[in-house]
Amino acid sequence: MYLAIKHIHLTAIVLSISFFLLRAFWVFIKPKMMEKRWVKIAPHIIDTTLLVSAIALAVLLQKYPFVDHWLTAKLLALCLYIVLGTIALKRGKTPLIKLAALFGATATFAYILAVAITHSPIPWG
Repeated sequence: MYLAIKHIHLTAIVLSISFFLLRAFWVFIKPKMMEKRWVKIAPHIIDTTLLVSAIALAVLLQKYPFVDHWLTAKLLALCLYIVLGTIALKRGKTPLIKLAALFGATATFAYILAVAITHSPIPWG
C-alpha cells in the first residue's frame, strides 16, 4: 500500500509543477489558454490528489506537521508556494510582479523538494 501511495504522490508532484510551469508560460505567451475550462479544473484535481496522498503517507509513516520539523517546514513552504503561485498566475497586477512571483514559487518548490529528500528544514546545511 505504501509504495502505491508514494508513486501516486510522486506522480502528482511532477504533474503539479509541470502544469504550474505550463500555465505560467501561457499567462505570458498565450493568455487565452488560461480561460479554457479544463485548464481551470485540472490543477484542482492534481493538487487534491497530491494533498490526499501526502496525508495518507503521513498517517502511514506516522509523521506529522508540528511534530516532525521537516514536515512543518514543508507545510509552511507549501502555503508560501500557493500564495506566490496565485500571484504569478492570477493576482499579479503587472508582468514584472507575476514574473517575480513565478521565480519565488519555483524557488519555494525547489526548497520543498530538498526538504522532502533530506528530511531537514535546512536542507543545505
